[in-house]
Amino acid sequence: MAINLQKGQRESINAPKFTIGLGWDTNSSSTGSAFDLDASVFILGDNKKIIADEYFVFYNNLKSPDGAVEHTGDNLTGDGDGDDEQVKVDLSRIDSKVSEICIVVTIHEAEARKQNFGQVRNSFIRIFDTATGADILKYELEEDFSIETAVEFGRIYKKDNNWKFEAVGVGMKGGLQDYLNKYQ
Repeated sequence: MAINLQKGQRESINAPKFTIGLGWDTNSSSTGSAFDLDASVFILGDNKKIIADEYFVFYNNLKSPDGAVEHTGDNLTGDGDGDDEQVKVDLSRIDSKVSEICIVVTIHEAEARKQNFGQVRNSFIRIFDTATGADILKYELEEDFSIETAVEFGRIYKKDNNWKFEAVGVGMKGGLQDYLNKYQ
């Protein structure tokens, strides 16, 4: 049974291989433009910066150089139930310089499409054991992000040689480039 987290709550991840599932539903857009939400992963060192450009995993770079983090591909619509995008993580392969994995979801071309996370509902991040499929934890975003176009869903970080997940749920008005500026 998965642990349902609240914003700011932390929980240990004991599975060496797990999958991060991200899901959302979109309201009908008054602009008539389809929504394209994108999951991105920033793999950070102790200085809270990407350890190398190749450790930014997203729809144009699906795998980290160490093979520890793999994005399964871009979902352009968010249609259907369950996970819309997934990221597989194998902690046994992670580079020793890595201390944090930050999971961000952005709205592609949000400004041009006049879209924001206030038009997105049922957003969640879940982590499940890749081998068994058993849910480990889940965090549902409940805030109304009426101006935000990007949300940091959560982070996985190493503390005392153990990996933990923190439910972050912090939005910003900006896009992928703003997160790149923050983490590069």
